[in-house]
Amino acid sequence: MPFVAASKKILQFDPKTFLSTINGGGRKIAAFSKKQTIFVQGDSSDAVFYIQKGKVKLTVVSKTGKEATIGILNEGDFFGEGCLRGQLLRMCSATAMTDCSVMRIEKKSMMEVLHRERAFSDMFVAYLLTRNIRYEQDLVDQLFNSSEKRLARVLLLLAHFGKDGKPEVAIPKISQETLAEMVGTTRSRVNFFMNRFRKLGFVRYNGELEVHSSLLSVVLHD
Repeated sequence: MPFVAASKKILQFDPKTFLSTINGGGRKIAAFSKKQTIFVQGDSSDAVFYIQKGKVKLTVVSKTGKEATIGILNEGDFFGEGCLRGQLLRMCSATAMTDCSVMRIEKKSMMEVLHRERAFSDMFVAYLLTRNIRYEQDLVDQLFNSSEKRLARVLLLLAHFGKDGKPEVAIPKISQETLAEMVGTTRSRVNFFMNRFRKLGFVRYNGELEVHSSLLSVVLHD
């Protein structure tokens, strides 16, 4: 599937300008260390979060205890926006993958800014539409593509290939278990494909995981 370029409005969003439009009591900036929990599935849903720095993982746990990773978010991403449409409880858990700086915006303050600031409202809607298209592509990917292609696509997305701006070639350490959850396969299959990608020069391990644009050939190959 083709990648969706991030909206230029999103890339031009200045968090300092945004912060200046919100009353002091309506937002709070917090630091989270790697692996620290931001919120847990089932918690009260009363705020939207904006990532100023770092990466955040979203996971869900089924009634039988099975956990799945549904997304990995980066600097400039929002999460927890379900509260704006009446979601009372968190449908997933959010955990810092790296040291993070996250802005917490109270639901009431977020609604006020969306109604008051047209430029911010347009940017936020564009962001949500872009992410919705990404989710549709994820679903099609799961339905029609092989696990090898799905893994290649996940790695390229994590490295920001196909988005505006310079690709983030190096990805902070991510476990094969997490990749398996995102791809919808087993850890052993992920290990098999990662070894293949490494031998072909598509990826390289050097403390961090380096993803090269040549990996696109796996996604585009029929």
